[in-house]
Amino acid sequence: MFQHVFAEMNNMLDEIVKHYPAAKGPQKQALVQNWNMLKSMSEGILEEWLHFEEKMAIFRESAVSPPVFPPTEAPELQLDAFVRGQGYYKLLMFQPAIQQFEAAALIFPDSLLIKLYIAMSYMYLGQTSQASDVLVSILPLADDRKLRAIIYNALGCIEVLNGQQRKAEEHFVLAMQSDPTLPDPMINMEVCKQNCGELQYGSQLISLL
Repeated sequence: MFQHVFAEMNNMLDEIVKHYPAAKGPQKQALVQNWNMLKSMSEGILEEWLHFEEKMAIFRESAVSPPVFPPTEAPELQLDAFVRGQGYYKLLMFQPAIQQFEAAALIFPDSLLIKLYIAMSYMYLGQTSQASDVLVSILPLADDRKLRAIIYNALGCIEVLNGQQRKAEEHFVLAMQSDPTLPDPMINMEVCKQNCGELQYGSQLISLL
């Protein structure tokens, strides 16, 4: 649901960025109106989500019998900063997501999941160098096969963006070997070979929880 809404908002914003510099008269006025509408929608969504998260936090802290979480869940999943970071991440607001995840990392410095979210947020922001540093640092510690596959796949995408096709394909193969059920590396291998299409990364991150 959110992906569809934000896809439409991003398309509209792309049109504004593309046409506004040369726009004049009625076209420029229409673009300004669209910009104001997007700004209002963005602020409204953020305000409603923060209000919702505040109510969730109050419930978690005050409930006599709080929800029972599965024992296999990592403790950081119940941390307010992590939950807020996830919310920003789902809303495609990656800079504030990083800020929240970094706050969570201060409390759980050994959490690979938090660091993976940080790395993926950097990737979506186009900051591949920072993302690579984080991914390389957690790869040797990743015992979970799906986690390793996600990391290898992301590193492969970075190599594609750096023009290193052979290294990218090696990473995608390692990702498929780590978890054959993960679809992203197979898609990316074809994108890499055909030199067209959209790279896929981070789509399975929520499934780790």
